[in-house]
Amino acid sequence: MAVTLPAAGPAAASPTLGFARAGGAPIPQRLTVDLAASEGPVMLGANGALYGLSDDGVPSDAALAPLKITSISQKPEGGAQHPNGDALSVSKSFFRNGGGEINVMMQDIYAKWPYEDLGIDDYLPKVDKIVKEVSADPNSDRFVYIPFNEPDQIWYQLGVSDQAQYEANRDRFFKDWKTVYERIRAIDPDARIAGPNEAAYHTRLLTDFLAFAKRENVLPQVMTWHELGSGSLRDFQGHYDNYRSVERELGIAPLKINIDEYANRRDLSVPGQLVQWVSMFERNKVYANQAYWDAAGNMDGNVVRSNIPNGGWWFFRWYAGMTGNTVKVTPPQANTIDTLQGLASLDASRRQAQVLLGGSAGDSDVVVQNVSRSLFGRTVTATVAEAAWSGYEGQHATPRVLARTKVQVADDGTVSVPLRGLHKMAAYRIVLTPGGSGTPAAASVPWSASYEAEEAAITGGRVYTQGTVSNANGYAASGTKDVGSLNTATSKVDFTVTVPEAGTYDLAILYGNQSGTPATQKLSVDGGTPVTVTYPSTENWTYRAKKDVSLDLPAGTHTLTLAKGDAEVTLDRVDLTARTAEPAARYEATLADISGRPSYDYTSSAGVGTGALVLRSGDKAVFDVYAPRDGYYTVVSQATAPVRLALHGETVTAAPGRPLRLYLVAGNNRVATTAQQAAVRSLDVSGAGSTAGTLSYEGAAATLAVGAQLVDSAHASAGSYIGWLGNSAASTAEFTVDAPRSGRYVLVVHYAHNDRRDNGHAYNTDIMSRTADITVGTAAPRKVTFKNTWSWDDYWTQGVPVDLKAGSNKVTFGNASAWAPNIDRIELGRVVG
Repeated sequence: MAVTLPAAGPAAASPTLGFARAGGAPIPQRLTVDLAASEGPVMLGANGALYGLSDDGVPSDAALAPLKITSISQKPEGGAQHPNGDALSVSKSFFRNGGGEINVMMQDIYAKWPYEDLGIDDYLPKVDKIVKEVSADPNSDRFVYIPFNEPDQIWYQLGVSDQAQYEANRDRFFKDWKTVYERIRAIDPDARIAGPNEAAYHTRLLTDFLAFAKRENVLPQVMTWHELGSGSLRDFQGHYDNYRSVERELGIAPLKINIDEYANRRDLSVPGQLVQWVSMFERNKVYANQAYWDAAGNMDGNVVRSNIPNGGWWFFRWYAGMTGNTVKVTPPQANTIDTLQGLASLDASRRQAQVLLGGSAGDSDVVVQNVSRSLFGRTVTATVAEAAWSGYEGQHATPRVLARTKVQVADDGTVSVPLRGLHKMAAYRIVLTPGGSGTPAAASVPWSASYEAEEAAITGGRVYTQGTVSNANGYAASGTKDVGSLNTATSKVDFTVTVPEAGTYDLAILYGNQSGTPATQKLSVDGGTPVTVTYPSTENWTYRAKKDVSLDLPAGTHTLTLAKGDAEVTLDRVDLTARTAEPAARYEATLADISGRPSYDYTSSAGVGTGALVLRSGDKAVFDVYAPRDGYYTVVSQATAPVRLALHGETVTAAPGRPLRLYLVAGNNRVATTAQQAAVRSLDVSGAGSTAGTLSYEGAAATLAVGAQLVDSAHASAGSYIGWLGNSAASTAEFTVDAPRSGRYVLVVHYAHNDRRDNGHAYNTDIMSRTADITVGTAAPRKVTFKNTWSWDDYWTQGVPVDLKAGSNKVTFGNASAWAPNIDRIELGRVVG
């Protein structure tokens, strides 16, 4: 088989890679997977994040649970370093969604960065308070104390070259380490303590530190340091090997390692970059947390808003889906910056092999060796999918399946999967399952092309270089360039595009908008009448988001013009994709999350090609279903018998092949499937999010009390929103909702707010969430968290499951102790439509 990716425009042409064939064609890179060379159980250690959570509900449960996060790093309760992200506060959502452990960054109790150095005597009472609070928590055994952060640079200056000065600084640090270590253990005898937590790997200090800590009986239970630069992709293996050798020389049993800050801005959210980091950490079985460069609460650039996946989220979802043992992967170039890398797993009990790869453009041959015929048979189904880069704030639909093909296992146990036209910023997943009988349904891959803004015709703008190896902490950009300064009346970018046939095309625009309000551009085709494109706000000009627009184009070559509207917008790239049908995705049951003891049936590779999951009483499969917007979708269970689907607290029976109309919220939806006995092949979801049959109420329809006001706004849906809500128990907004039927509904709140606190950091944007207590009828109030929307004029949605009775229902919003978000309008849709 050969998998050829969708065509790229001229600006996205792949570089020449490898050695040239006769005639000058590049030889494909070769990535080899050896299923017989086990590296040990899949650990999922590299999926963590520093300040990945900001509040209970940010990110949402549906965004957190699928990632199976093993560790996060957060500040102590009440820490002044940031306005949110307190370890105990976020622990509730983290643990209920299957999270592993929480590193408490104890020095983040201080307000300034670098931390104000008030001496160890000032710090010790703070240590006491933190440890007393954490040790009193029912889940105290799942917290790890990190008493010092980057001591090589902060407080102790351990990176100095002068040896005498280093030794003086080192000895002061060691004395304080011992003091704080013993202070923690005096309060919490079972405490796990991590350190020394340097900003980078230093053999000199770690050798001295381990010798001292062993001698004084203050060894950390977890060894931590940071790997933040591009050079870590080259150097980490050497750091790891050196560290383990130091342990052996000192007679110290191997300690658990957590690289509790890794990567830089240009890597975060980019699937092709993340593959490189994750593969080296998983191979060495260390834990690792992505660094916190921007805003808390989005898993360090992988969750859009609170519940919407981007390309990075899907890569980590794939990573979380790996089971069994990891196996040896040999890349074209080991330990080399920005090259094709991968990780792979074999689960003999499920009879599945998975390969994740990315990081380089061009062609690659993935060669899987030692494919056991006793496990897989004489043929396998190879399923190939792509997770593209969609920006930090750009939504990404369910990864597109590029190929489902039955492949013969060679006599030597080899299966080759040729991939052609890889995109450097994308990641790819190959799943191998037993071939069985039948033929998998062919993958439907629409025509698509990409066009870089810097290669277009630019008027009144400037090309900027972003996110290169030499500027690794710059933001990622497609092709490492974007077009900004489009701030004059005549500013525009003309893209020359060529489409193969007349039809409807989806135009995806990667952009940035730091204007502080929704910004517009004028889109025209071949100089025709322009239409307005409105771009929601982003954190800054380079914190990329994605705007989707529909176009009808005749066959042939056209000029697409994006001209300045009411404010400046930066442009990175546009993608054109032919729309061949309504949006649809098929979710393979054998790749779903499971509980219980379901079995795997590969006798037939029909349909999605990966066989069927056999559910019996007590078994459960959970599908992660993407919705582009809030609304109704058609859901079909491809199963041999009826199954029960649970969504938003509602359960409904799905007959085999019979469509259901279900309400999904924008982003990820977890659909749990159970059955008495059924072989489930897939869950098929289609539609664009119909609002037919939903209830809708503008802010003006609410009854407002004590300070809450209706405020005029050109950006609100009906010209006004509810503001000044809350900050008093009496300040409320009450909607009267007329439900046609009783049952479980999803209440969708259209809201905005832009609370933030400037802590004076050079890079962190300390946005804050607001909460509202929502009361339905006589039920108890429910506190709901609403993430910052980047501006007061951008309205996002938050879905809240509620129970309504037939007829009139009162839905009341309030907040007795703080301001609630501004509310534009609400919608309600019954879960089963």
